Amino acid sequence: MKIRSAAVLLVLFACAAAGGRAQERPLNSALNESVVMIRHGFGVELETTIFKPDGAGPFPLAVINHGKSLGNPRFQARSRFIVAARELVRRGYVVAIPMRAGFSNSSGLYIEGGCNIAGNARHQATYVRTALDYMTKQPYVDRTRIVVMGQSHGGLTSMAFATEPYEGVRGVFNFAGGLRLTGSNCFDWQDNLVRAFRELGSSARFPTIWFYGDNDSYFEIDLVKRMHAAYTAAGGKAQLVAYGPFKTDAHSLFGDRDGLPLWLPEAERFLQAVGMPTAVLPRTAPEDPALAALSDVSRIPHVNESCVKGYALFLDYDYPRAYAISPDGRCGYAYGGEDPKKRAVNNCQRRSREPCRLYAVDDSIVWQ
Repeated sequence: MKIRSAAVLLVLFACAAAGGRAQERPLNSALNESVVMIRHGFGVELETTIFKPDGAGPFPLAVINHGKSLGNPRFQARSRFIVAARELVRRGYVVAIPMRAGFSNSSGLYIEGGCNIAGNARHQATYVRTALDYMTKQPYVDRTRIVVMGQSHGGLTSMAFATEPYEGVRGVFNFAGGLRLTGSNCFDWQDNLVRAFRELGSSARFPTIWFYGDNDSYFEIDLVKRMHAAYTAAGGKAQLVAYGPFKTDAHSLFGDRDGLPLWLPEAERFLQAVGMPTAVLPRTAPEDPALAALSDVSRIPHVNESCVKGYALFLDYDYPRAYAISPDGRCGYAYGGEDPKKRAVNNCQRRSREPCRLYAVDDSIVWQ
């Protein structure tokens, strides 16, 4: 009876683990998305997402480091930062996003490290260097032109990475970086965070740019100013971009398409200052005939100029996505969330007196 109960518990745990992680999206063909496992030390493999431009390169490299969601990091979905990745690929960058040990499908364990925030960040930065060691061996990567970026815990990790030299790295981006450790022994987590940035600033090697908003639910702007003052007083180079409020929570800026106007222009100025490219490259016709057909706006029947512009946005959105049209020149599209196909048709139907039908879903033309 005990054995059977234990077996039932194991099955339930396995089901919970399978359901705890978000359903995996299809790989983005337009951004040449791939996923590789990178070996770190003995027995640890890092699940790493790679986006790259068309062609052989070599291309400049951007490594983006993820944050830490609440709960078990094992259930955290593979980070893709599709909004930032798309903008970087359009400018000719390869983008690598390694999941650190214990997160998502990476093996190993996440080690919190007690209340030592700087020590936690330095340990996490070892995984960034492992990913860079792998990426700089790829023939399509220009190992002399590299930037490192990070959001939330990944921003703090990126700042810790900046304390040791790495050939080819030009600069580091910190988007809402930090770590809230509020356990029983970490009552003064804000002072700990300021001390951590002071320690990291004392050995900083690269110029950095920081992005923080007024209504960040994790790090209030007064705390950010203390962190920045401590970092720069210790010798670190950091440009603080305090962009004010963003929607209901500025902590989400980096992953939100609507956040681009707030951070991208400053990011481009920083990239130019450290000798990295920023020009948007002309789009080339996809080699894949199916993708070429999908990108050919002239194939879409009935649509007006407004819908052509909407289709360009649809092509930039992440999966799942859908685009619908009607015989009287109306259209609608949707992406993410529940049933984008139904939502796309409904969005079209609100504007049309004729019946709307799907034209494209993800990377496929479904119009008959």
